[in-house]
Amino acid sequence: MTKLHLTKCELEVMDIVWKKGRATVQEVVDSLERPLAYTTVMTTLKILDETRNVVNKKKEGRAFVYEPAVSREKVSRSMADDLTQRLFGGSVKSLLLSLVGSDSMSQSDIEELKQAIQSLEKDA
Repeated sequence: MTKLHLTKCELEVMDIVWKKGRATVQEVVDSLERPLAYTTVMTTLKILDETRNVVNKKKEGRAFVYEPAVSREKVSRSMADDLTQRLFGGSVKSLLLSLVGSDSMSQSDIEELKQAIQSLEKDA
């Protein structure tokens, strides 16, 4: 799998594109939770298209419309794999134990984790 590592700003922009399915620069600017200049969003989308290859660009009228070329799941998995390698020496168990040890897991998170483990055990 190709490594897909996006910056915080790129992820913010991609989050809007993933949610909308397709968006112009202005639609992304209008949907962001924090104020970013139009030119910053335009440059970020250009990088996501030409360098990262995670969006496709089409000209419609006077504006470019951007659509995801890569799923959120594919980017998430790539970044999680990278994090696992860099911080936990490639150990998924260490990553999971670190997450489980934090206070950020809700009861529903724990239930989903239990179901995922049970599913893995059935497939093994």
